[in-house]
Amino acid sequence: MKFKFAYIFFGLALSQLTFAHGDQHKKPMHHQMTIQQEDWGIAGNSKEVTRTIAVSMSDDMKFKPEKIDIKLGETIKFVIKNNGKLMHEMVIGTKPVLDKHAEMMVKHPNMEHDEPYMAHVSPGKSAEIIWKFNRPGKFEFACLIAGHYQAGMVGKIEVK
Repeated sequence: MKFKFAYIFFGLALSQLTFAHGDQHKKPMHHQMTIQQEDWGIAGNSKEVTRTIAVSMSDDMKFKPEKIDIKLGETIKFVIKNNGKLMHEMVIGTKPVLDKHAEMMVKHPNMEHDEPYMAHVSPGKSAEIIWKFNRPGKFEFACLIAGHYQAGMVGKIEVK
């Protein structure tokens, strides 16, 4: 009976763990995230993906490609590969939103958060973002890990 209780207790404790910003390896399921309309679009549905775009990140603080053109209404599946030895991430947003978030990351590098427009990718691993671009405009994607954004790890998205 003691062992059964210990397993139940351990399982409950494990289920309550939260991971710091840089410690996440896998993208949680969408029901765990805040899904809302943003200025740059809304979380996409995998059944509605119209195009897949491969994005790579590296320790030279660059994304490839650095610019992405998207048609208004497209649902894009980004497959993000970290080719470096450092943790990197891809966060989609407007420049003011990314600037503010990057500033918070410098002050609080272990800040806990996860949104459908971001993916944290461990070295040598891949992750996905599925995003519906239902608003036209010029947006950005960036790595907001402290120092990376400041080093120029930013890309451009234009939705027409």
